[in-house]
Amino acid sequence: MSAHMQSPVTLIIIRHGETVWNHEMRFQGHGDSPLTAFGRSQAHAVGQRLQRMAIDQLISSDLGRARETADIIAGYTGQTIQWDARLRERHYGVLEGLNAREIQAEYPEVYRQLITEDPDFEIPGGESHRQHYAKNRAVIEEWTQVAPGTTAALVAHGGVLENIFRYVTGLDLDRPRSVLPANASLSIIQHGMFYGSTRWIIKTWGDAAHLELLEQQGN
Repeated sequence: MSAHMQSPVTLIIIRHGETVWNHEMRFQGHGDSPLTAFGRSQAHAVGQRLQRMAIDQLISSDLGRARETADIIAGYTGQTIQWDARLRERHYGVLEGLNAREIQAEYPEVYRQLITEDPDFEIPGGESHRQHYAKNRAVIEEWTQVAPGTTAALVAHGGVLENIFRYVTGLDLDRPRSVLPANASLSIIQHGMFYGSTRWIIKTWGDAAHLELLEQQGN
């Protein structure tokens, strides 16, 4: 098969299901909280959808909320999960477990610097956006060397999805965040020959059609 006819490499990136801290609007980072009952229902819904898709590998962040989501998905797809710490959420250091009001009260200067979205601001006890981006980017760049036609599902976090969006679209780190994928939504990127050159493209982003029935029933 000629190069321009090869099937692309496909990555299906899933944000973990809703957690207790998501519901309470708390910073999670490397800290953790379990999925809510609704979050587990979301994970089952995305698992059922992925069951109908041809997936070669299932890879997940090794943080608890991603593990719990991936375990549920694996029950539908049948894959053995591969754990990758580079898919973790950004480390928010002293801010983890706190909501915005608590951060403003306890760490006002950290909060002021955080909302400037300076990519090189290193959160005390945590990491900068640029440091986190480099880890996520390394994962995606490895997939440019994978055999054409391979499809993998990656279970990750909102910040990871933001970084992947920036990488594929070339959005600089000093530009404000412009995407907010829902819990248990899926986003698909592909690497191959598109528009006359080899590149990554976004096929779909933040697709949550499998969650519509759950939303109608209420959480």
